[in-house]
Amino acid sequence: MDREEKEMLADLIWLQAVIATELIQITENTSSILRKSPPPRTCIEDHNRLRQHAVAIAERYRPGSGLKEHINGHV
Repeated sequence: MDREEKEMLADLIWLQAVIATELIQITENTSSILRKSPPPRTCIEDHNRLRQHAVAIAERYRPGSGLKEHINGHV
């Protein structure tokens, strides 16, 4: 695999992590709207773990991209 292919894969992995973290946030927001209250505490805890895992993956391939700071602003 050449450098360009490695960069492309790193970009795709990072982008998928961004999409994953935003979908988690959308799910929480939608749940809050429909319930007219926050999601259950267990869901929020699970979502936070999933977010942190996605951010760790993204940081492995694009450190310092700003995703970590953005996600921490959601919590």
